[in-house]
Amino acid sequence: MIIDLPDLAAMESLCKRIADALQPGDVVALSGGLGTGKTTLSRAILSALGYAAEVPSPTFTIIETYDPPAVRLPVVHADFYRLETPREVAEIGLDDYREGAALLAEWPDHAGGFGHERACLSITLEISGNGRKAIVEAGPDWLGRFP
Repeated sequence: MIIDLPDLAAMESLCKRIADALQPGDVVALSGGLGTGKTTLSRAILSALGYAAEVPSPTFTIIETYDPPAVRLPVVHADFYRLETPREVAEIGLDDYREGAALLAEWPDHAGGFGHERACLSITLEISGNGRKAIVEAGPDWLGRFP
């Protein structure tokens, strides 16, 4: 499905729908070129989950974690841009972080991808005029939860 995101309000509306449906074990895989809005989308999802503080980009730390009561459910926000090979995912202990948490994954292809997982919502962001468009593919576990 393709969703037009002409402005920040449209992006926040999409993120609210994602946050309302998000469950532990889910992956939201965010792809797109530099500056397309992956981190903005992640921040809006975390905000919709109740996080009120500033959300740093995990570009340098690779992983940031958010736990209740600051958010409705545990969330791992990861930016895999700096990984040179998918093997590095095991070295940083991603599986340990993911246990019982939802994953917001920027640059998922650098980590080997998550599209094969049943609970993956893949979103590719592209610049469209003055806004963005989101190309969304829902894994089987998202069907019925995400319109």
